[in-house]
Amino acid sequence: MKNNKDKGKIYIEYRGKGQNKANHEAKGKSVSIMNWSSLSLFTSKPLPLCKGKVSAGEITKVLLRKLPIGRIVVLQHRDIDEVIAQELIDHKVKAIINCRETMSGTYPTQGPLLLLQHNIPIWDADLSAFDILVTDSDIAIYEESIVCKEQVIACKAFKREDWLHLHQLANAQAEHLLDQFIENTLTYAIREKKAVMSPIPQPSLRTDLEGKHVMIVSRGKGYKKDLLAAKAFIQQVRPILIGVDGGADALMESGYQPHIIIGDMDSVTDQALYSGADLIVHAYTDGQAPGMARIVELGLHAQIFPCFGTSEDAALLLAFENRAEWLVTVGAHTHMIDFMEKGRGGMGSTLLVRMKIGARLVDIKSMELLYQPPSLHGKEAWMTVLLSLLFVGLALLQTRWIAKQISHVVGKLGGVE
Repeated sequence: MKNNKDKGKIYIEYRGKGQNKANHEAKGKSVSIMNWSSLSLFTSKPLPLCKGKVSAGEITKVLLRKLPIGRIVVLQHRDIDEVIAQELIDHKVKAIINCRETMSGTYPTQGPLLLLQHNIPIWDADLSAFDILVTDSDIAIYEESIVCKEQVIACKAFKREDWLHLHQLANAQAEHLLDQFIENTLTYAIREKKAVMSPIPQPSLRTDLEGKHVMIVSRGKGYKKDLLAAKAFIQQVRPILIGVDGGADALMESGYQPHIIIGDMDSVTDQALYSGADLIVHAYTDGQAPGMARIVELGLHAQIFPCFGTSEDAALLLAFENRAEWLVTVGAHTHMIDFMEKGRGGMGSTLLVRMKIGARLVDIKSMELLYQPPSLHGKEAWMTVLLSLLFVGLALLQTRWIAKQISHVVGKLGGVE
């Protein structure tokens, strides 16, 4: 960014590396930022396309913890994924100003399209705009500019045509991306195979997992649908519920109380942490646990669990090493795009963990057909009882009618004699 004061004007120069031409046509150009007061009195100011209060966050999942409804959000989120998009939709955001590439074209993602389909406009802005668009600022957004505190900041609308172009670009290089992903997965799997085969020190838990069914909930793609499908399983089996970071909030939103919360504590809400569940901070293998700082700040107590891999991997190993019977996943990350959206170039640790657990690990999608909603069973039972009573009643009426007919015949025969 280059700022030069010249007759009340400030100039911004875009210098973003790797910015896609479809996303940033302003790359390399000097865009003036000026005060509205410097415009001619005879120039009419256009009507804004959107205006409101800002909620800004460098880390989107942290911003979402306490995001008020109906805000204009200012992000630094490269490649907005589907899960984040759905969270933003649920918070009924007015608009999104992204100071990173909304979609880079590196891999296909549905997040931006999902937002546009829900009539949530997206504008891309330079990274320097993030320092101006602070939380609780009142702003107005125009076609190619944002007005904040009388400053005008250049922006560009991200449209469906942009998504389509970048989606096609990502699909064109899918084979190369898959090759890199496999290479990364195998490299890290070889590097971490000793770690997964060695015993892992277990934290002290108040919740007994031995011999019990356990359900591990992550906030992955489609987790809400998965939790809905898990309703019958939870009601009939009563499994131990483990929330992986924001997965704890997903459980609570569905009316369930998590028994254990595990993760680096960056996306779970304070409400979930205060729920009374066993708190396990996922730490690096050397024992460093950045998430413990938040636990201490909240005045809570937690155990540290040094473990390689993702927090989802750590949750699976925690349940497995504590001799849980069945491990049922909800919202789990399972394929390349899932991991790319989490910023991971491979899934070596996940591959190893799933190989170690084996057949005891199942996804809720596989269990759905085995468990019918109890409400349906109840309705069927009541219908059976009612129909049975109806048939019994009809049978009694028919029996009474037959008895009358027999009595009448017998009476007639007796009179003849």
